[in-house]
Amino acid sequence: MASIAFIGTGVMGRSMAGHLLKAGHTLHVHNRTPAKAQPLLDAGAHWHATPGSAAAKADFVFTIVGFPQDVEETYFNPTGVLAAAKPGTVLVDMTTSSPALARRIAAAAATKGLAALDAPVTGGDVGAREARLSIMVGGDETAFAHARPFFDLMGRIIVHHGGPGCGQLCKLANQIGIASVMMSWCEALAFGQSAGLDPARVLESIGGGAAGSVGMTVLAPRALKGDFAPGFYVKHFLKDLRLALEAAEAMSLDLPGTKQAKKLYDQVAARGWEDAGTQALFRLYTERA
Repeated sequence: MASIAFIGTGVMGRSMAGHLLKAGHTLHVHNRTPAKAQPLLDAGAHWHATPGSAAAKADFVFTIVGFPQDVEETYFNPTGVLAAAKPGTVLVDMTTSSPALARRIAAAAATKGLAALDAPVTGGDVGAREARLSIMVGGDETAFAHARPFFDLMGRIIVHHGGPGCGQLCKLANQIGIASVMMSWCEALAFGQSAGLDPARVLESIGGGAAGSVGMTVLAPRALKGDFAPGFYVKHFLKDLRLALEAAEAMSLDLPGTKQAKKLYDQVAARGWEDAGTQALFRLYTERA
């Protein structure tokens, strides 16, 4: 059994940390909003007031926070992870963040005798609850081998993609793929509805065929019921799209589908729905209809 710090216990992190705790590991937690960690504390986790305090108690540190600036503060702040973690600790950032920042963390960790992995995930709130996330990992292979048993408790598909930053690059590829998928099912159901069809029946007919997708299967039914609660926040998806487009621009690669998705999600956020789930895009289509 290992001593683990888990920093970030929101929609995704709470379930992910819970799997580690359930497996018998000692869990030290920190979250900016303490109430969000309460279910873990009730189950036996130990509370810490700062990321560094939690990291100092751990052999492995997992972080999943909101934005790259949150990652930077969690790791580089004087009360953060890098200042407090003891030599030999493996640091694993599971936030979808900047590949360049992942490389910075890995370099800073190495100077302190630490190992750092970037390991963003996909699968949403359901995948986190059911421990069937896909985990995309960049960083040192030996550190990956040491962290692999914990990844296996949280996910089903775990792939090591290369050195520092490579996990983040793969996750951005994932978000690029999702961007056009979200537009596709929203447009299909909005078209059916505008044509006078029952969109739920349209979904029943097309969801299992070539037009189907995980987004259509999981998120479209929620949208049709008017359920826009976040499995994944609009504001976080917009952050991911910005990171993807910045990386693409650096490679002189044009991503027209991703650009259009960002344009539409900017409109979703402008309507005050940035704290809704990504299925709120359908609300934009129906509002226009």
